[in-house]
Amino acid sequence: MIGYVVLMAAFVALMFTLPLFAQDGLSETEMESATSSYHLSIDAPFNGSLVDLPYKVLQKISIMIFGLSAYTIKLPSIIIGLLLGVFLILLLNRWFKNNVSLLASCLVVLSTPFLFLAGSGTPLIMLVFWPTLLLWLGSKIQGEKRPKPMYSFLFAIALALAIFTPYMLYFAAFCIVFVLVQPHLRFVLKSLPKLPLVITGVIIMAGAVALVVNAINRPEIIKELLLSSSFEPQNFFSNLIAGLKPVFQWFGESNTIFLAPLIGLPVLALALVGLFSTTKGFFASRNSIASLLIVFMIIITGLNPSAAVFLILPLSILTAHGLKYLLEKWYGLFPENPYARIAALLPLTILFALIIIPGLLQYIYGYHYNSKVASQFDYSLDIVHKNLSDETLIVENNYDFYKILEDSTSIKVVDSKENVDLPSVAVLQSQLDSESYALSRIITSPMKEKSDIIYLYTVKENSNGTDL
Repeated sequence: MIGYVVLMAAFVALMFTLPLFAQDGLSETEMESATSSYHLSIDAPFNGSLVDLPYKVLQKISIMIFGLSAYTIKLPSIIIGLLLGVFLILLLNRWFKNNVSLLASCLVVLSTPFLFLAGSGTPLIMLVFWPTLLLWLGSKIQGEKRPKPMYSFLFAIALALAIFTPYMLYFAAFCIVFVLVQPHLRFVLKSLPKLPLVITGVIIMAGAVALVVNAINRPEIIKELLLSSSFEPQNFFSNLIAGLKPVFQWFGESNTIFLAPLIGLPVLALALVGLFSTTKGFFASRNSIASLLIVFMIIITGLNPSAAVFLILPLSILTAHGLKYLLEKWYGLFPENPYARIAALLPLTILFALIIIPGLLQYIYGYHYNSKVASQFDYSLDIVHKNLSDETLIVENNYDFYKILEDSTSIKVVDSKENVDLPSVAVLQSQLDSESYALSRIITSPMKEKSDIIYLYTVKENSNGTDL
């Protein structure tokens, strides 16, 4: 209990403070997500806008209450990241002993890919959240002699909501096939009380009906959920290579939002040991599910390279398997010697320090100083907040995104195509082509290239001192 309390305290503190000094820029997808969420209408559930609806509602509320900033855009992911970390710890605790689950939880929730997901203001984190929640609820049903009906209802509700997240229809089909194929799970399904089982089926069917109705109103929702807006069949293998590259290389060769390596070598080695250890009892549900999740990850990465972060879930399970295998082998050498168990604490402490601390430092400094990754993030919004108060901001790109500033600040945002006649203006990321204004100041960012963010202009004066 002491270990879990310390882990949760460190995890909560890290989640809420890390985005303040790491990954504080915004990617293009984060700005698109914030714009889409803010302009979400109240009739969204009825007009076909159900894709990632829970996340978008949370992001809209965050921006409306606290204003538009990098932190408020990322706040929904921080909150969901906290829940994801809790469910991941609970899941590992269901399947493994306390010492194994605690150590594996430390490695996963403090890893670079997990922190990236929790600090990215996009619905991508839902791709990992829903399967983790479903697996934990499934373990509460499968691992009990008399499972409580409440867990069956919660599983059905979670599954009905999850199918409106991209690629989760594949996961829903995966769950159904896995239950039908796995003998032990079939037995558990038959032993469930009939009434909760019927109600669970009704809830799942209600989610399916809602999906069909929305697909009729907006047919493109099917492509959004099953493929992606930009997917082309001939790009499947190139997407797969692009998504998995950061996992297996130490330095990124192309511009990407992922740091390379995405998974540290020690954790990857533990996961490979875990994969090897599961071959003995592969057909046990706990052992086979990690391998099947890897297959699922490969499929969805071919559809969208960013989906490679789903690797976090099977990686956490395989890492726990690897730790379990190593600890059992060590204790098996000295079954009656208590000093051997105590002696293992020192090398384990050193090993975990050498895994966790470099991972945190990589995340913190990598997103600041790795030029190929840092260049994928835009720091303009933070510069605008620090340097402008009630000026008029002329915007050429992402106009709809910066227009949101008007609702929480005194900054007036206008499109570059509009004509302005004011004593002074600020232009974002481009120069003003007008003979009536003179450049008075340039505000820059810490970036090495394209660091000129805001151009401040004032109206030129005639020789007699009046404005032109």
